[in-house]
Amino acid sequence: MNLDLPLPPGTRLVSLAEAPELEGPLGDHNVAPWPEFMQHDPIANGLWDHLAADFPADQLILLDAAGAIVAAGNSAPLAWDGTVDGLPDGWDDQFRQTVAAHRAGAVPDTLGALQIVVAAGHQGSGLSRLMIDGFRETARARGFRGVIACVRPNQKHRYPLMAMEDYARWLRPDGLPADAWLRAHVRAGGEIVRVAPESMTIEGTLAEWHAWTGLEFPVSGPYIVEGAVQPVQVDVARERAVYHDTNVWVVHRL
Repeated sequence: MNLDLPLPPGTRLVSLAEAPELEGPLGDHNVAPWPEFMQHDPIANGLWDHLAADFPADQLILLDAAGAIVAAGNSAPLAWDGTVDGLPDGWDDQFRQTVAAHRAGAVPDTLGALQIVVAAGHQGSGLSRLMIDGFRETARARGFRGVIACVRPNQKHRYPLMAMEDYARWLRPDGLPADAWLRAHVRAGGEIVRVAPESMTIEGTLAEWHAWTGLEFPVSGPYIVEGAVQPVQVDVARERAVYHDTNVWVVHRL
């Protein structure tokens, strides 16, 4: 790819358009770090194939010298009016709007980041920042107004009872976000603008949630589940549980 990025020695950055044979390995790479319940968002599962089919140039893959994936960033373009109020409701809504706009032939002006996954053993080495910069340079090369990202803070699951509004405002003494993932976005030039309370919604039967988590759900109420950023709400009478993954909107204006 012809992006002006300083790559680690021995690595190369390609898009899925340039290396379509990586679609399978990319899928395996993307699934690896997520808790099982996060793999059952119906919007993600229903629309994910559009990334390879319609937006392969927006899927960035960092390979090591042996050709193994060490980091990847998924994104897709959409139209956005540039206002905070005009942002999608959350991650699910962003993906829905992106696919709908593409089908309608709308002209995009913004790159919507969907996720960045860094391989185990390479985390904490600055690759997440590199992939954010990859999104920014991709958007800049196309003359887009910016990059929007509905970010899932990567350490919020350690504080599931803390309101996301408070967590997003939690700063270190140097004034940067306490959360490492939010901090990477801010360092790259992003601005935290608001919380998306129901960014992703995952609902299932109690039997399904037991299979996903290994937990029993004997009474109705909130349950803390490993990997969840807030409690899962259980309704024993309906034999259902629902989880809303709360995220944080970050805007990179170019």
